[in-house]
Amino acid sequence: MMQTKPYFCPNCRSNRVKFSMISSARQHFMKDAITGEVKEQHEPEQIEQPEPDIQCNVCGFVGNEMRFIKQAEREPRVMTETSPKYT
Repeated sequence: MMQTKPYFCPNCRSNRVKFSMISSARQHFMKDAITGEVKEQHEPEQIEQPEPDIQCNVCGFVGNEMRFIKQAEREPRVMTETSPKYT
């Protein structure tokens, strides 16, 4: 399960919003030894991971979730108050 903490890509250091979670699945199957044809195939089973892998959708870097969280903690994004005036 993903944590509800900010991410920051430790590779490109420009992305804080566009990510993908990568999960693993196992699927059992049997093949014919001569032709290579798939003879039997079962439904995929999700593999439980202690920590999800995250991919930056800007540069493609993949790492465990904690790397993205720690980078965001090292370089936090602060809210700046603005008062725009349009005339």
